[in-house]
Amino acid sequence: MYKTMLALAAAGTVLAGPALAGDRNRAPIYSDANSHYLDYKTDISEAKRELRKDLARADDEADREDAWAEYRREIADAKHDFRKEMAEEGRPIRRFPVVTVE
Repeated sequence: MYKTMLALAAAGTVLAGPALAGDRNRAPIYSDANSHYLDYKTDISEAKRELRKDLARADDEADREDAWAEYRREIADAKHDFRKEMAEEGRPIRRFPVVTVE
């Protein structure tokens, strides 16, 4: 009986694996239930914080231009990473929402 219970438990784990992966794929893309979207929002938030710090330290126009260029690179990188992760899951990204970080 003990072996039967172990076999059933193992079979349930094997069967539940794909079902759970499918549930993750059905979660809304732009939702906090999607860990890749949370990573994207975190990257955006970090980029904004760094931009504020860099602009506060800027001594001249060249420093400000460098700060904005770095910000744009970080945003582009965050979008690329998010798009790549979602494509790997078979859920291509065609648009990006406006992310508001308070």
